Amino acid sequence: MKEKIHPEYHKITVVMTDGTSFETKSTWGKEGASLRLDIDPKTHPAWTGVRQSIDRGGRVQRFKDRFGMTGSAETAGMGAGTKSTGTKPEATPAKVAAKKK
Repeated sequence: MKEKIHPEYHKITVVMTDGTSFETKSTWGKEGASLRLDIDPKTHPAWTGVRQSIDRGGRVQRFKDRFGMTGSAETAGMGAGTKSTGTKPEATPAKVAAKKK
């Protein structure tokens, strides 16, 4: 095995989001360094199983507006983007031009 190619393995302190900490060994940082976590297993939904739905910047509403998904009983059984008008949908100009050829 080649020498001097592996990182140094030393003790560091990991500080969780709630302020608790523990000591472990790592190649991160220097001996005695403190690693502060932004996301940890005590609070992140991937580990806790608690699902949070956050609409940042109206992305969900824009999606619903674009595809016509309002969540009402009328559209509950229909696919995304379909509207119940009771009439046959009109052909788009591109489809009309394709039929003429």
